[in-house]
Amino acid sequence: MSDKIPLGLSVNGQIRQAFVRANDTLLHVLRDEMHLTGTKRGCNQGVCGACTVMIEGKIVRGCLSLAANCTGKEIKTIEGIESNDTLSPVQQAFLDCGAAQCGFCTPGMIIAATALASSNRKLSDDEIREGLSGNLCRCSGYVKVIDAVRSVCGTEPK
Repeated sequence: MSDKIPLGLSVNGQIRQAFVRANDTLLHVLRDEMHLTGTKRGCNQGVCGACTVMIEGKIVRGCLSLAANCTGKEIKTIEGIESNDTLSPVQQAFLDCGAAQCGFCTPGMIIAATALASSNRKLSDDEIREGLSGNLCRCSGYVKVIDAVRSVCGTEPK
């Protein structure tokens, strides 16, 4: 552990401690050090979106973010989206609309959709597609995912 340094990160509203190397990604620290496994390791190149988390309310790829650069910032993972054992509106919409298939991409999709919904404005289908464009799913045609986000953002289908 001599090459590791202590690091405190604010994750889901709590300061969490980990020992990390200078080049450890946020994805590695969340999954392997903090055991928050909802954030998935997919392509490990920032393309698929499975590792999507929010930092300061903006979506980022955990596989491309160095953990050491995240100190002093609020990190939110899929485990921090619910409140008081109640699903968030986006999680509930995904459930109600049947938007999850195998579930591998779902945490990243929900994080991205939560960021979209936080704008508190009605979004067009094109804006929803654009906002989710960095999250790939091999199981669905995205229709139910867009339906779920649309239901939260109060838009009408085209």
